[in-house]
Amino acid sequence: MWMFWRRRRYVLVFLAFFGFFNVYSLRVNLSVAIVAMTENRTVQYPNGTIGYEQEFDWDSTTKGYILSSFFYGYIFTQLIGGYISNALGGNYVFGVGVGVTAGLTLLTPLAAHAGFGWLIAVRATEGFFEGVTFPCIHAIWSNWAPPSERSRMATIAFSGVFTGTVASMLLSGVLADTLGWEWVFYILGAFGCLWFVAWMLIVKKSPECDPYITTKEKEFILATLQRSAAGGEKVQHPWRGILTSKAVWALIVSSFSENWGFYTLLTQLPTFLRDTMHFELQAAGFLSALPYLVMGLLLSVAGYLADLCQIRRWLTTTQVRRYFNCGAFLAQTVFMLVGACILRPAPTLTCITIAVGCGAFAWCGFAVNHLDLSPKSAGVVMGISNTFSTVAGILTPIVSGQLTASGSENEWRTVFYIAAGIYLIGCVTYWFGVSGELQSWSIEAREREREKLRQDGGQGYVNEGLVMEQKA
Repeated sequence: MWMFWRRRRYVLVFLAFFGFFNVYSLRVNLSVAIVAMTENRTVQYPNGTIGYEQEFDWDSTTKGYILSSFFYGYIFTQLIGGYISNALGGNYVFGVGVGVTAGLTLLTPLAAHAGFGWLIAVRATEGFFEGVTFPCIHAIWSNWAPPSERSRMATIAFSGVFTGTVASMLLSGVLADTLGWEWVFYILGAFGCLWFVAWMLIVKKSPECDPYITTKEKEFILATLQRSAAGGEKVQHPWRGILTSKAVWALIVSSFSENWGFYTLLTQLPTFLRDTMHFELQAAGFLSALPYLVMGLLLSVAGYLADLCQIRRWLTTTQVRRYFNCGAFLAQTVFMLVGACILRPAPTLTCITIAVGCGAFAWCGFAVNHLDLSPKSAGVVMGISNTFSTVAGILTPIVSGQLTASGSENEWRTVFYIAAGIYLIGCVTYWFGVSGELQSWSIEAREREREKLRQDGGQGYVNEGLVMEQKA
């Protein structure tokens, strides 16, 4: 089992991990870099006097719009990503999405010097291409992930989100202090371009298209997914069933809630630690990464436990999704409230770290629930839920920027209270609406129903023939 490179589905997971590493390292880098770009720096003028200057004189509201600009483009390609991944292949769309984002990251310093309008345009375009990634990966899992390995494969790949967040925050602080903030974008962008080449050469659309997969592994995957090697039929998504499903809407609310808290901290934590908790830039970068390091470590553990509970039949799939997701949301609500009430450097950072870490268990609920409801429509359902989640990504930097204009402790308490309240709403909604079963409107359920009717019809003809033969 440790020789993962001999199994193509595990090679896919390994590269998907670094794909999501790039997805979030390229998204997060500006959250730390913008602190260096706008901080007051001590300068000595030719006449010998000492003064302070900002390279970019942006107030908190302007910074909020810049940080949220990524999501202006991101929101438009959620549904598109899920739809075209079925037609073109999720592997191609995922690779191009990350690759173009990496290329645009290299242009970020040039755009910033041209004006904040150009910076917003580049970031929005990055978001446009990166928006296809999450819907596409669900289309990939629907072809490659056996149900008994679904939680593990998805959560290991998704842990790249938090590893990338940690690495980006750590590197961004160090690079901004040592080489200058421009190198934050140059180094992370170059790494993303290298990954793009490897992904496009190695990853294939499905086991049937991979020339290097063993016959045994291919037959195992196809058998567990109840697919034949023929496949390739055009997918007609049941839009009415999807949009009227209680389970889908519970998933949407849960995804929005988790992403509201996640993006609040992702975009604002470095600023909060620097301006309100009075940490130095490099220390703020390190400490901002700590919650996501914990979450990344816990995500693989949570995925293993979720699969174990299903394999040993301790819990049904619905119970796994409900208990893991809602238990995490409840813990996040409590620790966000406690951290806001205390608002002191060490205790508050500890509470934030625990709250974010608990999110690893929530990802075993809403983040993989799409595949339970309808594997063939999982990319589209993910696109719908991630569209609403993107609204959270757009609003949180703007709302936080408006609420924390002076950076006072009471203003930041309000930000944390709002996040805690939204977590609680997500907990209650998901508890009563979740389902881990294949839905009656799904493509798979309808195919099985048609197959059953065909078999029953055939058996009916056989029985009728026997009766006529006996009468004769």
